[in-house]
Amino acid sequence: MEKELTRIYWSTVHLHGSNMVLAATDKGLCYVQFQNGDAASGVDEAAWQQLINWGSKLGPQTSWVQDSEVLQPYVQELDEYLAGKRSTFTLRVDLRGTAFQQAVWQALNTISHGETVSYSQVAQSLGRSSAVRAVGTAIGANPVLIVVPCHRVLGKDGALTGYRGGLANKEKLLRLERAGI
Repeated sequence: MEKELTRIYWSTVHLHGSNMVLAATDKGLCYVQFQNGDAASGVDEAAWQQLINWGSKLGPQTSWVQDSEVLQPYVQELDEYLAGKRSTFTLRVDLRGTAFQQAVWQALNTISHGETVSYSQVAQSLGRSSAVRAVGTAIGANPVLIVVPCHRVLGKDGALTGYRGGLANKEKLLRLERAGI
């Protein structure tokens, strides 16, 4: 039996001072990443390589389609969030990862808008107190930044630590959420 082709629609977008690369499958949003450079001029090389590396994990039956129209509903919700007009997302997501990663990402979705937790608190919520490093690795593998709110996880002492989107963006997102809606 031949494996079904996965079509990945992607585009770049500039929202509220941030340049991003977005991707979705027919099942939902599957990738959000900040990028350097101007989104209007396309994807920068580093962001493109990260997207391709992530997409390669989906297997060889992948078709890449640049299509900003397909991504418009996702762009709209991200725009509303970054404008401080939305605190939750209703868009469909297509998260691909191991069972452990899925559990960690699901735990991240329980962190309320404007709240923060530590990596060890996430591990404890999963009943895996000794798996703090594994939790950190799973959080770092989150392909859907902002929507799956990994920016709400801080070091045990409350310090900003690791964020695939860059610590400046993590701080910006936390400030936005603390300002409230």
